[in-house]
Amino acid sequence: MKADRLLAVLLLLQTRGTVPASELAERLDVSVRTVYRDIEALSAAGVPVYAERGRYGGIALLPGYRTDVTGLTADEARALFVFTADDAHAALGLDAALGLDAALGSALRKVMAALPAPHRPAAEQTSRRVLVDPARWMSGPRAAVDVAELHDAVLADVRLRLRYRHGGQDEPREYTVDPYGLVVKAGVWYLVADLDGDPRLFRADRIHTAEPADDPVRRRAGAELADVWEALRAGVERRPSAVRLRVRVHRPRLELFRRLNAGALTGEPRPDEPRPGERPGEWLLAELAVSEVAWARSLLAFGPTVEVLDPPEARTLLAEVAAEVVGLYGGDGAAGPQNP
Repeated sequence: MKADRLLAVLLLLQTRGTVPASELAERLDVSVRTVYRDIEALSAAGVPVYAERGRYGGIALLPGYRTDVTGLTADEARALFVFTADDAHAALGLDAALGLDAALGSALRKVMAALPAPHRPAAEQTSRRVLVDPARWMSGPRAAVDVAELHDAVLADVRLRLRYRHGGQDEPREYTVDPYGLVVKAGVWYLVADLDGDPRLFRADRIHTAEPADDPVRRRAGAELADVWEALRAGVERRPSAVRLRVRVHRPRLELFRRLNAGALTGEPRPDEPRPGERPGEWLLAELAVSEVAWARSLLAFGPTVEVLDPPEARTLLAEVAAEVVGLYGGDGAAGPQNP
């Protein structure tokens, strides 16, 4: 609707200052010509909006002009107030990491006070009817990570001197990095930064110290946090897999198998030809792309409900491990409970 678009333009100009017409058109998914028509409509309605020409020009409001209209619809208010539900902000890591728990609650109370009266009951009900639990099933509690200093350093646009401990190492190493920002993924905080011009990820819970340097940050031209993160995330998810495991899965265990191995599955499991004594569709074939043959050890947790078919060296490895387990529990090396 045109009214919603006009309000969106007004709010963007209030928060961003001067905005190029092309950027407004892209954000609102309209043509530049439509943007200029909207600007004329706002001006006719008494909004002090104007256009500046030139390389650094754009659309802007006269300095000091503000409007207190929130422009929130009923659905937008309900969506916003999901964050007032217990632990919803904890799922984003805002409270423990950045110390913004109280600030978020205070901000939402102010928004609630500014909402049109008809929208308030729905917003309040949403906060009581939606619960977000950030903890995964059967996972231990995560250690609290204070990234407030990292946050301050990132906003200061200076280089950082880190003492960082890599996984599998006992002693931290020292780096000087150029930070782009912080990312929280599934409750885990990461510092996204360049190291010698190359993008890197640093887990916040492995950073021992982070000291601001005197030098200004040296980011690559045109690189933004979202773009650098997307490239790093894609690189992690597309790590080369040198080994393909072909396995049979018993249908009753299929959902658990799929959930635990979602990152390695190359496609949807398909029904396998039944062996003598099996019912059609009782067993399925699946393929897993993994980094090494030893990864197959994790499939022993499924017992006889998952069988590795290929490669042969994976079957040999699992047979050896299974024999060791039989030796441990079925041999005479350990004294079991004595019968009275």
